[in-house]
Amino acid sequence: MSDDLAALAADAYVYGFPLVFDLQEVGGFTREGMGSLAPAPFNSFSHASKLAGPQDRFVSINNDTIYSIAQVDVSGGPLLLRVPDTAGRYYVLQFVDAWTNNFAYVGRRATGTAAGSFLLVPPGWKSDAPAETPVIEFPTDVGTIVGRWACDGPADLDAVRALQSGLSLEPYGTPAPPKGLPAPAAVPAELAFFEQMRSWMQAFPPSEPDRAYQQRFAPLGLLEPVSPYADCPPSLAQALTVGADGTKQKMEAALTAGGLAPVVNGWTLTFHMFDYNEDHLGPGTIDDPAWKIGDRNAGYLARALAARGGLWGNHGYEAAYPMTYTDADGDQLDGRNRYTLRFDQDPPVDAFWSITMYDLPDFYLVANPIDRYSIGDRTPGLRRDHDGSLTIVIQHEQPADTSNWLPAPAAPFRPLMRLYQPQAAVLDGSYKIPPITKAS
Repeated sequence: MSDDLAALAADAYVYGFPLVFDLQEVGGFTREGMGSLAPAPFNSFSHASKLAGPQDRFVSINNDTIYSIAQVDVSGGPLLLRVPDTAGRYYVLQFVDAWTNNFAYVGRRATGTAAGSFLLVPPGWKSDAPAETPVIEFPTDVGTIVGRWACDGPADLDAVRALQSGLSLEPYGTPAPPKGLPAPAAVPAELAFFEQMRSWMQAFPPSEPDRAYQQRFAPLGLLEPVSPYADCPPSLAQALTVGADGTKQKMEAALTAGGLAPVVNGWTLTFHMFDYNEDHLGPGTIDDPAWKIGDRNAGYLARALAARGGLWGNHGYEAAYPMTYTDADGDQLDGRNRYTLRFDQDPPVDAFWSITMYDLPDFYLVANPIDRYSIGDRTPGLRRDHDGSLTIVIQHEQPADTSNWLPAPAAPFRPLMRLYQPQAAVLDGSYKIPPITKAS
């Protein structure tokens, strides 16, 4: 085995992980759905009927909003997206391409809450659009629309369902059948990742600068038109598996070790976690150097870690996602301990905020006796101190007063904050999230 080939395979794994991980979820969504989201074919919305719970096995899924998700394939021609009037209610439709780039937004922050229509078109589309209809060009034929509707609990579900019924996708013009996801060739299980990467890179090419970068992976067989992995030379197979296995471990360690973003009071401020899109910034995005990583090599790693830790997360200006693994003393958070989190001032947002509990290492929601998976400014029955401050209790054992309790597993865990439409004080660091402290 060549050490150079193994090192190249490690680079390829980082580069291709978001594409493979994303399209695995896209394909699974069309076949099996996700929790309360029923499976739906391409170009159809699937609507959740309730807030997410532990049965929804998706990395860092949110418990603040009701999902409406569509896997979109514009290879057969444009689609017309219609959105309802939400009368000021927060919602966002986030557009994600096959490489996990957020390339457009529709919703309260980006386009307002009035009813409207948008034309979704394939890469390079040049024809005319209907009058006064904004065009959203997809960078890849396949992408995902992740819709989130603010929901204030079970009593608010009927209102959300009414809005979901006003959301639609329909063909525009004379469509051809969409192509869908190509099926990778049958190869040994340990090479399946690279075969998926090879097949899907061809079907969904990235931007021109990235195409130049991926030429360096030719010695690995990733640019071959026909799979080289069904009968792979042993030395290449070993290099691929060694490179991939080592990189998986490094990615998991990088997610927990910090250093990828500023850390304040134990919170990793991942406000720029999704800034790796340099090339396709459409309606609703902010095309500004402040929201671009700038260094493509650093962007490839950031993109891989963002996919692993928070697939389909928004840009920080839409929703910010601070997360923490440690308490005020720098120790790993663990449900066998008791913690408090005291807010003298609520996080400044234009929509709402919450903290969601996730297990490790999968980042799934945690089952608990009161069915509470997140806590925030909309949680009913919160008790505030006389000065208006708010103290959240984080532990596994159920306390006598559960008003401010965020249940944790009896094991290590990772809480994640969501700040919807964060104000400038959050993004510029002048507001500081307080640390989580061990209770005496």
